[in-house]
Amino acid sequence: MTRPLVLADALTARDVLTFTGRAATAAPDGVRLQAQAGVLAMTAAALAPQGLFDQTPTILAMRIVRADPELSCDIVVDSLSAGEADDELLLPDVGRSPAWAGVSPPRGGWEHVGELTAAAIDERAQWGISAVAHGSPAGAGEDAVRALRARVWGEPDEELLGLPRGVAFAAHAFGFVASRRDARSADPDGERVRVTRSGRWTRLAFARGHVLSRGPAANGLTAVRQTGSP
Repeated sequence: MTRPLVLADALTARDVLTFTGRAATAAPDGVRLQAQAGVLAMTAAALAPQGLFDQTPTILAMRIVRADPELSCDIVVDSLSAGEADDELLLPDVGRSPAWAGVSPPRGGWEHVGELTAAAIDERAQWGISAVAHGSPAGAGEDAVRALRARVWGEPDEELLGLPRGVAFAAHAFGFVASRRDARSADPDGERVRVTRSGRWTRLAFARGHVLSRGPAANGLTAVRQTGSP
């Protein structure tokens, strides 16, 4: 039996459907829905490692909306559908368990490390989209295209404070980069995006949502430690 996801109002329900719709294209591993105390956090992985030795960073898109105070859930779904009421959406019968959902950003300890403009983020997103499009020859297999995308979007970009270029892709794909005309700033470069860091996580805070990047895990051999008495 399908279960209802009760949001604050009809506008919020449409907002959630928009986010999950974008995730269906940009993040094929589903959307994590975490609701508690009247707040629903939606998270999707725009980029994530596919294996033990894959150095691709984990890059998440997150949007937080208001929900029914009685709603409590933590589930990863492929999609949602409209319910009988305007403020309700229907959850599927079965959830998913992608690896990225087992790693959550920290709740605190965030320190300011810099600022980016929406214009700079959008420019790097467009550059990456072009690089992927022109770097994929006709007839390229799925593995080759995935490797190219991981290389283009996972590469650190000095124009983005050394963050992987995938943060720009996530912001673009999920509609977080406001146009200069719509930005909440008089700055000609659009919205000013605050960048904070906590441990291995970095967060870009947009007016429309958040992009979080987790650096790749270190692997390989560690240094040999001397044991016993000197």
